[in-house]
Amino acid sequence: MEGVVSVIPNRILKLHTTRSWDFVGFSKGTLGAPLEGNVVIGLLDTGIWPESESFNDEGMSAPPAKWKGKCVGANFTCNNKIIGARWYNSENFFGTTDLPSPRDSDGTWNPYLFNSCWPADILAAFDDAIADGVDIISVSLGYDLPIPYMEDPIAIGSFHAMKKGILTSNSAGNSGPYPYSVSNYAPWTLTVAANTIDRKFVAQVVLGNGQVLIGLSINNFDLNGTPYPLIWGGDAANFSAGASPAIAGYCFPRYLNSYKVERKIVLCDAMVTGSQILKANGVGVIMTDSFDSLDSASSFPLPATVISNEDRVKVLNYIRTTENPIATILVAQGWKDVMAASVVSFSSRGPNPITPDILKPDITAPGADILAAWSPLAHPSIDRKDTRRVNFNIISGTSMSCPHASAAAAYVKAGHPNWSPAAIKSALMTTATIMEPGKHVDLEFSYGSGQINPEHALNPGLVYDASEADYINFLCKQGYNTTTLRMITGSNSSVCKSTTPGRAWDLNYPSFALAVEDGQPIQGVFTRTVTNVGNSSSTYTVSMSTPHSVSITVEPPVLTFSKIGEMKTFTVKLFGPKIAQQPIMSGAITWKDGNGHEVRSPVVVYNILPGRRYGIPTSSMTDQKTDKFEGPSMYHKTGILGRN
Repeated sequence: MEGVVSVIPNRILKLHTTRSWDFVGFSKGTLGAPLEGNVVIGLLDTGIWPESESFNDEGMSAPPAKWKGKCVGANFTCNNKIIGARWYNSENFFGTTDLPSPRDSDGTWNPYLFNSCWPADILAAFDDAIADGVDIISVSLGYDLPIPYMEDPIAIGSFHAMKKGILTSNSAGNSGPYPYSVSNYAPWTLTVAANTIDRKFVAQVVLGNGQVLIGLSINNFDLNGTPYPLIWGGDAANFSAGASPAIAGYCFPRYLNSYKVERKIVLCDAMVTGSQILKANGVGVIMTDSFDSLDSASSFPLPATVISNEDRVKVLNYIRTTENPIATILVAQGWKDVMAASVVSFSSRGPNPITPDILKPDITAPGADILAAWSPLAHPSIDRKDTRRVNFNIISGTSMSCPHASAAAAYVKAGHPNWSPAAIKSALMTTATIMEPGKHVDLEFSYGSGQINPEHALNPGLVYDASEADYINFLCKQGYNTTTLRMITGSNSSVCKSTTPGRAWDLNYPSFALAVEDGQPIQGVFTRTVTNVGNSSSTYTVSMSTPHSVSITVEPPVLTFSKIGEMKTFTVKLFGPKIAQQPIMSGAITWKDGNGHEVRSPVVVYNILPGRRYGIPTSSMTDQKTDKFEGPSMYHKTGILGRN
């Protein structure tokens, strides 16, 4: 039909935040209400509870004159903070508690599609947000597995937003710590990982022998220090259900003998919801994190805590050497985390699964144990049958880190309303707080350029700018032709003048990534252009930290500017010996003007398998004659996008 740009499967996407702003050094903005109040953020997520104190509009002015949005849906009223709201349900899936409104009942339209969103709805929301006049779009959802740009509704929608001067900030995903797990990897978006803050919630375990073990949990159940009998799940195996002690140790559903668990605290060998213990009439649960990360806390429907594998051994030894083992679980307390900031284990990691020469994620932001508004209709814990109700909750995920970065982007936009999306993104990346590499084996693949620093991003000195034409050139070198290119741009004027595959080294990106095929030498030449947004008259000198076995040259090594808006181009050459099985080597290039501006770009070199240099669409992906998709899993074929 005329007007149809392309047809793609309607795959579901997965959905991906007090103290955190103080932690990143941004307790209060310095621009003032007149400027900050002119920026509108469009949030694509599962809804909102407008009566929450988080959305109190006291002291806020009316929406800016440019705003064209409105409130749509029954029993929903906007104010001067929530200035517009719409809801989408293209598949017409409604659960019994769902409300035909932007009002959130339980985080999803349908309990059978838990934490899921349809791409048709996402694209419609992008279109409305752009038309309504938003300045920044925040998207905390994505696919679990790689998908080409032309079939990714977030990549497509964010490209259209970029054309209108709108930056899209999106979550990296919660599939870490596995490599190549990052989602939302389009170079025209800001991809946000999640890190800890200097506050953690500790729920201690006190054993009968006096040992006190540290665990993490949002535990508000008070056992008043009363000790209860303690049992390992494997010693309460439900043999009638076919359980063995090894299986029952994980406390899987139906595998615990309720007669043995009743009125006891249960030690489980894995993270569980706690509902299994409740059904078996248990009092509490001590769990083990299989990744042994202990970097974020969760809520459970009974007294609970999560301990390390090392402490699990201590508990099990105590049980084995004591005739009548007992324990109690204490109410959670807020402790200072002196190890922060570090990227949490669940935060999805690079490398970029589609375009290896573009470093993703771009940046990291607080995403562990974040205080957030909560629907009073929703269950507060992992257990969906939890009958408690709260107005606020402590949540972890890149769905929490992404809004932090979106707010930082909005702050920069307020100070520089005429800056492009790429310039805002560059400012955030090049001024980010450097993360400690010793805490992260995967280095920049976990945190990108570093942790957001909104105040510094307001005055970055130099920016790496990019336009629609730059991204079109990038896509054409990635194997797109005019037909497939237009599936992303939505414009018949978009043309690939050349379809010769090439590397992404000349895209004006604020970071540098060189993917080297196994056994090949290190060699790459990058071209970059920076725009002066600092002092009108300034001179920047380059400094470098060089990865092991990698040599870097920058020409010219000095950039001199005589006015604001002036642009200078430089080249970066990376070279070195043949490498194989090298996961990541890390360094940085920093431009300094001697007046406080330090424009830092990470440099990473790593090995890839042969044939992974370009993000070229395969024939099955570009076949528009059928709606067949040769996806890597059934989850992909069903079209599910999920919350992060």
